[in-house]
Amino acid sequence: MAIGTTIPFTSIPWDDALFVVFAGTMLLAAILVVTMRDIIRCGLAMMVCFGALAGIYVIIGAPLVAAAEVLVYIGAISVLVLFAIMLTQTKDAPASLVFQTQAVPAALAAVLLAVVTILAIVATDWGALAERVATDTKELAKVLFSDWVLPFEIVGVLLLAAVVGGVFLAKRERGDDGRRSGGGQFR
Repeated sequence: MAIGTTIPFTSIPWDDALFVVFAGTMLLAAILVVTMRDIIRCGLAMMVCFGALAGIYVIIGAPLVAAAEVLVYIGAISVLVLFAIMLTQTKDAPASLVFQTQAVPAALAAVLLAVVTILAIVATDWGALAERVATDTKELAKVLFSDWVLPFEIVGVLLLAAVVGGVFLAKRERGDDGRRSGGGQFR
């Protein structure tokens, strides 16, 4: 049985309803990331936010970007952040955070960013933009591995260096007295 293009008994398209669900989930998860005190739950909320963003990418017809979002941000970055949190062995945030004293400047910056974003959305010719954007995976792969192969390899080497540096910093060598030992590590 076919589902159809609109929600039964309404004239609301499925794409619009899914966009509202994903956008609401993403906004709620983003608010939870910055307001919860338990930092591990903040990391999990960040993963939900990235997942909702991947869903939005699928809706707008960019499955390759959605797959990259899932693999890179949920599968790598979020897991790396959670491991870094767990390695620090500190789970709760302090009672008064430093950035809480900067609430007014942060609110002004958020309002300014919202105004600039709205102006950019209104000024964009979305019809002409949709004609220029290539969402075909094969076409994107050809461009990425022919015209942009050097920047692609440089990014790969930089990511490898970041992973090696992260492993080096996370490595803990304990001496006889239980303290960290090693020349260049933090004490």
